[in-house]
This record gives sequence, C-alpha cells and structure tokens, in this order.
Amino acid sequence: MSFRIRAARQSDLRAFYNLAKLTGGGFTNLPAEKATLEAKLDKSAAGFGRETDTPGDDLYVFMLENCETKQIRGTCQVFGAVGTDRPFYSYLISTLTQRSDELAKTFRNQLLNLTTDLEGSSEVGGLFLHPHERAGGLGLLLARSRYLFIKAHRERFGDAVLAELRGVMDEGGHSPFWDAIGGRFFGMTFPEADEFNAVHGTQFIADLFPKSPIYMSMLPESARAVIGQPHPTGRAALKMLENEGFVWDCYVDIFDGGPTVTARTDDIRTIRAASTLRVLDREPAGGEPMLVAHGRLHDFVACYATVEVSDDGAAIDSAARKLLDVDSGEEVMAVPR
Repeated sequence: MSFRIRAARQSDLRAFYNLAKLTGGGFTNLPAEKATLEAKLDKSAAGFGRETDTPGDDLYVFMLENCETKQIRGTCQVFGAVGTDRPFYSYLISTLTQRSDELAKTFRNQLLNLTTDLEGSSEVGGLFLHPHERAGGLGLLLARSRYLFIKAHRERFGDAVLAELRGVMDEGGHSPFWDAIGGRFFGMTFPEADEFNAVHGTQFIADLFPKSPIYMSMLPESARAVIGQPHPTGRAALKMLENEGFVWDCYVDIFDGGPTVTARTDDIRTIRAASTLRVLDREPAGGEPMLVAHGRLHDFVACYATVEVSDDGAAIDSAARKLLDVDSGEEVMAVPR
C-alpha cells in the first residue's frame, strides 16, 4: 500500500480546501472557507513547532497521502486541549423527576443544560476521507494514527479525549435541532451559524445562548428525534470510536444535537495496545499486518505494514520502511491492525 499519514504543510492548502468542499457541510472543523483552512494550517505548523511538552491550545492537522501519485486523499485533526482560549460548550442531558400526589403521577423530564464540563479534554476530529478511497481500511488508518500520535506525545494531551459527531440534517443542510433552539436566538440558519462558528469561534454562543436549562418536551418532535443521533454518514465513524472505547455520556453538540463521545486517554484501545519496537535490517519472513508510526511532531508518519516481531526487534517490509523513512536500529510504535 502506498498510503501514509503525515503532518500537514502549508503547501497542502489547495488539497485541504478541495476535501472540505466535498464534505457537504456541517463539519465545523473542516469548513469550505479557504482563509479559515489556511489559518488552521498555520496553527498546525505552530503546534508541531512548539517545543514545550505540555497540554495547550494546539491543533495538529494530518494528511493522508498517496506517495505514488502525490495526491492528498484524506485528512484528520487532533486538538491538544479544548477550552483553553475560549469556552468549549456542550449540552448535557439530565433528568428531573417530579411527583404530584394529587395526580398520583410521577413525571420525568429530560433537560438540556449548557455546560463547559469537557474543557481541558483533548479532541479528535476533522476526519474526512475522499469518497473514492473508502475501502482498504484507509478510514481506520486516518482515525487510529491520531491515537499513536497522542501516545508518542502523551505529555501534550489531556487525561480525556472527546469526539463530536455531526448531527442529523436534511438534504439542504438544515438541522432540526438548530431550528428548534439556536435559530430562535440568533436569526441564523444552521449553515450560516456553523460557518460563523468555524471562522469566528464560539463567543457568540456565550453572548446570546440561553443559560437556563431547556425542557426537551417543549421542543418539536423533529428536534427531539435527532438529539444524540449521528448523521447517517457518521455511523461508521461512531462505530470506530466505540471500538476504541469511546462512550456517549449524554453530551450533545449545541449546534446540531449530534453526540459527543469521550474516553480516558490511556484507556483508548490503540493507545493501550501500542508498543515500541526496534527495526531490524531484514524483510519479514511472515508476520502480521500492523499500523506503524515513526518520528516526532512534524516528522510523524504512519502507515500499514507487515511486521514480524521477535525477541530482538521487528522486521518490517521494505515498502513500509520507505514510507516511514526509518532505518534499522531506529524505533517505531506499532499496534495490530
């Protein structure tokens, strides 16, 4: 396989923009707005270039590159710690039980509570794979490479990781959840609000969003039905996250009501299972398919490889060693595919 994950460069802007145009909207971390994407690449370069190994307001953007054709066919992102420079808002679904003896009835009401509970968590997001490449495990390569990057730079990330999944919207890109809540306070359609958030951040939410809990029973059925539900195109992504140990703990996105899932960083399956191996100067005689990563920060690369592990190290197929730019005697991080 000729595909590898590598750190994004400023020269990737055109490819980054072309991928963003294919998303169909609703990807806050991947807006089809060239200036915003350029700023993301600048921020990513600063994150990769930062020398201090502490959690911070960093963004790391990665590209899926076909090294034979030099084409960029996918992208993903990792955020060091959310809520460090501006509040990170979510809705938490809670239950309020009330009893009326006169009516001899108990009422259990679900409420949406505006919260910043998840501040300080790291975030994985912005994953998008070109529609023509959705085979051969490339989506998993994009997703799991992020966890190897986190493990290789553990001091830069929080004790928890979150992922926001795009919520349900209609063919026109409109969200019934937004129309029922946010649209009533901002005078914006969902596409307008999502674009504004991607470019300007969330301060306008703090300024105008209602702070009091919202009774879900007061929302129209069209909105209630999509709360905590991922967009149909995001179900595979949710399954991958669940396989890594992420769970939904009743947090939803304030824009479209999509689920926000979380995991303890050190309990993420790929992070827990990855091991460090010394590369041997020979081809594997057998072995198994693995995801292998090498390099730090802007030199980080990851790809699939055939690896034969023995007591003295790991034999990796020559094609993968070339993609990783790794020599015998150097160390790699690997996890079974």
